[in-house]
Amino acid sequence: MSTRTTDRLFDFITTTAAWLFALLWALPLLYAIWAAFHPAAFATLFDLSAPLTLDNFTRAWAAAPFARYFLNTVLLVLGIMIGQFVICTLAAFGLARWKLFGGDVLFALILVQLMVTPDVLIMENYRSLQKLGLIDTLTGVGLPYIASAFGIFLLRQTFKSIPKELDDAARMEGASTLQTIWRVYLPLARPVYVAYGLVSISYHWNNFLWPLIVTNSTETRPLTVGLQVFASVDQGIDWSVICAAALMTSAPLMIAFLLFQRAFIQSFLRAGIR
Repeated sequence: MSTRTTDRLFDFITTTAAWLFALLWALPLLYAIWAAFHPAAFATLFDLSAPLTLDNFTRAWAAAPFARYFLNTVLLVLGIMIGQFVICTLAAFGLARWKLFGGDVLFALILVQLMVTPDVLIMENYRSLQKLGLIDTLTGVGLPYIASAFGIFLLRQTFKSIPKELDDAARMEGASTLQTIWRVYLPLARPVYVAYGLVSISYHWNNFLWPLIVTNSTETRPLTVGLQVFASVDQGIDWSVICAAALMTSAPLMIAFLLFQRAFIQSFLRAGIR
């Protein structure tokens, strides 16, 4: 067998395997779409002539305060992202441009945080929030994530790649440190901010364990916790309604990805995230 034939056979096998894995990954989503748009009687009966309906979405929306859950989630993810941008930008600029005593040690300690999973700190974070009186608040849910080691590391590496001559030129024009960051560093690091913002929004939109522990009321529950309460046994098992609720909670992220897929990928590539 020639080398060219072998390469073609290998490409065919890898492509087929990729499509099979993609189909396997998409099966739960395809089932959720089928069940959500068909009556409960056809949730497990895959009949192409089955009638379509939007009643499952209406029932799901009326059965739980999803409007409040959506508002809580949007406020939470945007608040965390803005806080991360501010804290991580200032910390990354200081580590990248200022000669701090023990700066390398401080940066090493920040990198150590990357090796510590958030679940390990749940008990200590809960005790701290309890002392601050922030249990069952959106502030309490988002506070442990404001200072992101990953964000500081990513922005520090980006800022170090920016020529320092631009820094000096801005200072010669009379710009302060904050003005230099705003007018020089932020525009040049925009792809990195877009990529990091996407990571932050996606993670905290889908975060479940920590909000489940901290929140106790409808006024503070995000979508993930609200969906879990909605789908509990006490509500009864109606897979069509549950799938409709699951699609409603995940639809914003899926629609955003479909609409801005090219921009997402380009931002990740330009930011150097692999």
